[in-house]
Amino acid sequence: MRRIDPRLLLIAGAAFISVSAIFVRLSGVSSGTAALFRCALALPLLLPLAARERRRAGPRRRQGVDVAAGLLLGVDLVLWGASIGEVGAGIATVLVNVQVVVVPLLALAAFGERPSRAFAMAVPVMLGGVALAGGLADSGTHAVHGADPVRGVLYGTGAGLAYGGYLFLTRLAGDGQTHRARPVLLATLGAGAASVVVGAPWQGVDLTPGWAALGWLAALAVTGQVCGWMLIGAALPRLRAEVGGTLLLLQPVLAVIFGAVVLAEYPALLQIAGCLLVVAALWLTTRSAAGPPAAEPGAAAPEPGASSRNHRAAESVRGHEAATGPARR
Repeated sequence: MRRIDPRLLLIAGAAFISVSAIFVRLSGVSSGTAALFRCALALPLLLPLAARERRRAGPRRRQGVDVAAGLLLGVDLVLWGASIGEVGAGIATVLVNVQVVVVPLLALAAFGERPSRAFAMAVPVMLGGVALAGGLADSGTHAVHGADPVRGVLYGTGAGLAYGGYLFLTRLAGDGQTHRARPVLLATLGAGAASVVVGAPWQGVDLTPGWAALGWLAALAVTGQVCGWMLIGAALPRLRAEVGGTLLLLQPVLAVIFGAVVLAEYPALLQIAGCLLVVAALWLTTRSAAGPPAAEPGAAAPEPGASSRNHRAAESVRGHEAATGPARR
């Protein structure tokens, strides 16, 4: 993976994640049940991968950050699963991507990593596209596929805030090189715990959902929890915050397409226009990243004499955590 463009890894991860809502919908279980089983069924795959990784690369540092990220992911999964029943699978996945603003803002607050001018110009386009794709500008009943669109929007937005926190912590703690399985394993354990704490008292957790539901949840665990998050975790530390967050906007666009193909949740014309706006904003933000992605932070780094805090942020983005030495700890 070290030789693969991290943008390609992130796009592949987004493609795996984009089918998650469909599997949740097809399973017919509550959001708490889906969140718990997607984590539990992923463990048999992640445990041997993490054990092999530990033997090869040594113990993982910043494990507490991985677990904290997982707790936020668990909250995201429960809220996101609840929004699926209110606004439909495709639109719910669109709404959760308010992370495109959350992640760069957290990077700015924590490390002083300023978003590019292209990103600042593209944010209104992104948010407008998300609003249109979510059916918020269409008063017709054909625009959404759920019981309560307003409540679904609130759930989806809350999920997006938690999701943004998860992505930020993943980018902060990961090196994207030597450790890929263990961060996902620890985050999965944290997400499973959070799904029980949040989902059980709210919507309940069914420990015997049936064989058909288990089949869909197993597919969810493999695609959305293992493949998707390992690819995303390998890519994020090697990209600037705004580039990573923007590329992940392919996820809701693909989700709307898959929702139409698999679940017959056909989008309205304004929703299609919103998806096109998202793609246009993605192009606007990432077109300047045509060179090797690992060099992007260097191009955007401040001039000599900048603070060590900004230098640390640049090092985190490059993903060379293992080579930074004690000063970075």
